Amino acid sequence: MTVLEAIRKRYSCRAYQERSIEQDKLDSILEAARLAPSARNMQDWRFVVVTDSQTKRRVAEVTNRPDVFAKAGVIIAACSNSDYVMRCGQAIGPIDVSIALEHICLRATELGLGTCWIGAFDTEKVRTILGIPADIAIIELMTIGYPADSRPEPKREPIKKIACYESWKF
Repeated sequence: MTVLEAIRKRYSCRAYQERSIEQDKLDSILEAARLAPSARNMQDWRFVVVTDSQTKRRVAEVTNRPDVFAKAGVIIAACSNSDYVMRCGQAIGPIDVSIALEHICLRATELGLGTCWIGAFDTEKVRTILGIPADIAIIELMTIGYPADSRPEPKREPIKKIACYESWKF
């Protein structure tokens, strides 16, 4: 599978088979995250990988779709331990973690797994459940598992609506 094929195939999986993910696949997925680029090569991401069914259930209960997310093979809490702000005024934590998470998505897709980004969750409850220190930012949760649904046909804007050359022309 090419990178573009993985990009086209990836979708937000909203139904999972209740099935564990093989350790070699998890290792490969985490290796993809490890290889992601980061600002100043800080590699400021940290991932709490939740495989225990009771802990997954507890984390899923503080999201907007507990019945769906608890069935995933894994829930990852993607965190940042950096408060560095780039000269452009943007904090690197959320950006770097998002790049690494997309690497996770693409590798998981290549391995026949589904993923879903989860932004609707109670940060402080996740922090307590997973023992994440107060000075660590929880950027996003992500589920990974064997899909029990199929990819819906996405609506995407044409390139001319999202990109222009040389100056702002929208």
